[in-house]
Amino acid sequence: MAKKSFESKVAIVTGAGQGIGFEIARQLVAEGASVILNDLDPDLAAAAEKSIRDAGGNCTAVAGNTADDQIISAMINTAVKVYGRLDIVIANAGITLFGDFLDYPRKSFQAVLDVNLGGTFFLAQAAAQQMNKQGSGGSLLFTSSVTGHQAHKGLAAYGMTKAALEMLAKNLVIELSPHQINVNTVAPGATLTERTLEDANYEKVWSGITPMGRPASTLDIANAVLFMVSDKARHITGQSLVVDGGWTAVSPPPY
Repeated sequence: MAKKSFESKVAIVTGAGQGIGFEIARQLVAEGASVILNDLDPDLAAAAEKSIRDAGGNCTAVAGNTADDQIISAMINTAVKVYGRLDIVIANAGITLFGDFLDYPRKSFQAVLDVNLGGTFFLAQAAAQQMNKQGSGGSLLFTSSVTGHQAHKGLAAYGMTKAALEMLAKNLVIELSPHQINVNTVAPGATLTERTLEDANYEKVWSGITPMGRPASTLDIANAVLFMVSDKARHITGQSLVVDGGWTAVSPPPY
């Protein structure tokens, strides 16, 4: 029997109760990984864990806000206690709070920064510390967005954080490469998820303006992520992979 790509690997995936994060976790487990699955919503986290366990996979849920240092510690500690180590961290959790720049409230601005930047930064820090203790390197992956590359109405704060994550990945090359930890980002474009499909026109609009003729599926994004954290990508670091069906090449607005 062929060895699975992530056999004996242990990963943390945040924001994984549904959508892109859940599909990433599901695909990692299918390829042999054991996964700590995080979501802000305890019910979503529990349901996602059950779904993966029922399919025969190793998965443990840790619910909570990834901007909280205690939740970050709980994820790292659970990975080590339950599965013995930590090899991969996929910082996928993020929040999107739309609003016009001219009256965007500080409360919303701070919330977006706390989760999208603070949660990612300090999870990466804690994970790198654990990987250093193990002495065998590892992989960090941040979920960026095409809105970190192209302006999008109502997403000044969100797009700013996503661009910042790509700069964080570049900067960490300096500090983490000596420890054999690579760090990259994947920037999804329009993607069909439970949240986006709440908009009845979403698929039609994005199919019309995406060169490949459709929005991404969650599997499209998960496939890209799994490659970037795999042994096949060990010499790739500080890079951002855009997965958007060509949208950023032409960038027609959806409004």
